[in-house]
Amino acid sequence: MEKAKRASGTVANAPPAGGANDVSLEEPKKIMREDWRKKKELEEQRKLGNAPAEVDEEGKDINPHIPQYISSVPWYIDPSKRPTLKHQRPQPERQKQYNCSGDWYKRGVPEHAAAMRYRKGACENCGAVTHKKKHCMERPRKVGAKYTGMNIAPDEHVQPQLMFDYDGKRDRWNGYNPEEHLKIVEEYSKVDLAKWTLKAQKLQEELASGKLEQVNSPRHQWGEEESNSQTERDCNSEDKYADDIDMPGQNFDSKRRITVRNLRIREDIAKYLRNLDPNSAYYDPKTRAMRENPYANTGKNPDEVGYAGDNFVRYTGDSISMAQTQFLAWEAYDKGSEVHLQADPTKLELLYKSFKVKKEDFKAQQTERILEKYGGQEYLDSPSAELLLAQREDYVERWHP
Repeated sequence: MEKAKRASGTVANAPPAGGANDVSLEEPKKIMREDWRKKKELEEQRKLGNAPAEVDEEGKDINPHIPQYISSVPWYIDPSKRPTLKHQRPQPERQKQYNCSGDWYKRGVPEHAAAMRYRKGACENCGAVTHKKKHCMERPRKVGAKYTGMNIAPDEHVQPQLMFDYDGKRDRWNGYNPEEHLKIVEEYSKVDLAKWTLKAQKLQEELASGKLEQVNSPRHQWGEEESNSQTERDCNSEDKYADDIDMPGQNFDSKRRITVRNLRIREDIAKYLRNLDPNSAYYDPKTRAMRENPYANTGKNPDEVGYAGDNFVRYTGDSISMAQTQFLAWEAYDKGSEVHLQADPTKLELLYKSFKVKKEDFKAQQTERILEKYGGQEYLDSPSAELLLAQREDYVERWHP
C-alpha cells in the first residue's frame, strides 16, 4: 500500500500547492461528536436570534444565514484565521482610481521656455524632453541638438490621461468655463449699443431736416409725445415677448391644449342637426366636417342659408382670387420670375393686376384682328334672342279650369 502511494507521487494529508508562504500545514483535527452538536445548536440559536451573531476580524457582524463555505477561511490558507467576509467585499488594491469631476484637459497652455543647453534623455533631434527621437515631429536636422546644443525646442505640454467613471463620462458640462458666457453677453451688449447709436443718429438727421419740428409745437407737445412713447414701449414689448406668443390656432400649454377650430359658440346649431334627412350631406364625426351643402335638396339658395357646407367657404370671398394668384405665381416661377405668395405678396398682387390688364388687352386686340380679317361685326351687335323671338326658355305650367 505504501509502495503504491510512493509510486504515484502523492502524500496523504498534503496541502494544495500554492499555500500561504509554502508553510507545512496540517489538516485540522476532527472534532468530537459532542462539540459538533454544540456548534450546530449555537448556529441554530444565532439564526433564531437568541444568540449574538459571530463577529469577524474587523468587528462586523456576520449574517448567520450565510453558508459556512463562504464565511470560513480555507484551512490551507491560514487555519488560525477566524470566519470573515472581507474577501466578499471590494478590495482596495483592485479598485480603479477615477479622476474627479472637476479635472479636465488644459487649454491654452503657454509654451515653456526653451532650455539653453541639451539635457540628458532629451530628443537627439530637437532637444525637447517630452519625446524621443523616433517620435519627433520636427524636420530631421543635419546635426542634432544633442551635438550642437543650439536651437533647443521648447517642451510640449503633455495632457493628463483622464479616466472618469460612469457619471463623469456623461457629464456634458465638465470642462466648461462659465467665463465663456461673458463673451456672448458682451456681443449682445455691443449690438444693443449699435442699435441705440443708430436710432440716435436717425433722430439727429430728422431734427436737422425739420421733420420733427411739429412734435415740438405746443399743439402736439402732449398728445404726440405720449403716442410716440407708447409706440416705442409697444415695439419694445413686442420684441421682448415675441418668443412667448403661441402659434395661431393652438395653445401649446400641456395642461390646457386646445384647438381653435374645434371651439364653437354654444348657441350654434351642430352640423349634423342642420338636415336630419339621412340622404343629405355626409357628416364625418372624426374630423367634424360636412363638406357638402346640407340644404342642397331643399331648394334653398346657398347665399340665404347660414351654413352651406365646408366646401362652400372655399369658393366664397377672396379664396378664388387667392387661388388664381397662387396659380399665377407657380407659372411665373416656372418661367424664371422670382415671385412667391407668402414671401412677397405685394409684388405678386401687382404682377397679377398687370397680368389681368394685359390679358384683357390681348383678347380685345385678337377680336379686332379677327373682325378686320373676316368681318361679322353686325352679328355681334344684334339684339338678344328674347327681343327677336319674343319668347323665353322659362317653362311655366298654367292650369285652366
